[in-house]
Amino acid sequence: MAARDLWYAAYGSNLDRRRFEAYLCGGRPAGAVRTYVGARDPSPPVDDRPLLLHGRIFFAWESPTWGGGIAFYDPDLVGPDGGPATVYGRAYRITAEQFSDLAAQEMRRTPGTDLDLSDVLQHRRHTYGPGRYETLHLVGELEGAPVLTFTAPRDHGLSANPPAPAYLATMVRGLRECHGLSRADALAYLDAAPGAR
Repeated sequence: MAARDLWYAAYGSNLDRRRFEAYLCGGRPAGAVRTYVGARDPSPPVDDRPLLLHGRIFFAWESPTWGGGIAFYDPDLVGPDGGPATVYGRAYRITAEQFSDLAAQEMRRTPGTDLDLSDVLQHRRHTYGPGRYETLHLVGELEGAPVLTFTAPRDHGLSANPPAPAYLATMVRGLRECHGLSRADALAYLDAAPGAR
């Protein structure tokens, strides 16, 4: 894989490939009220596959796009019993440029500026700013390329907030198509996340 390629690890609404591709091609995902401009390079991911991450997701904030809480990833959260926990993710193979444009749109910025990924690749975690998705994590490696995701900083101060039905439905679709979960199992997984109720 070329050095400019990486894997983006999705764990929220981007588990649904159609929703994720709005960040690349532009458009409005089903259930959302926002239309995305898309990336400089609208090419689809070269590959995508199921992924398991250490930690947990939690629901917080109030999304103007969905009207409820959205998912954030915390690699340090343990399960309800105090033991290890697992997050269902989806890895998309995209370019570093596409990843930069994805991150910009997540933060309601205009895409077009490449992120300097050197710090996160060296230290595994790097906060670019105070925003909700401005802390990048190196969560692993696939086929010799880094697997990156983004979430809120450790001291995020976000209030717990359950997701809106459209956001929840988008995550369920992604969990079913990527991990093959039943609808009941997908809902049980999401319901167990902090902030889901």
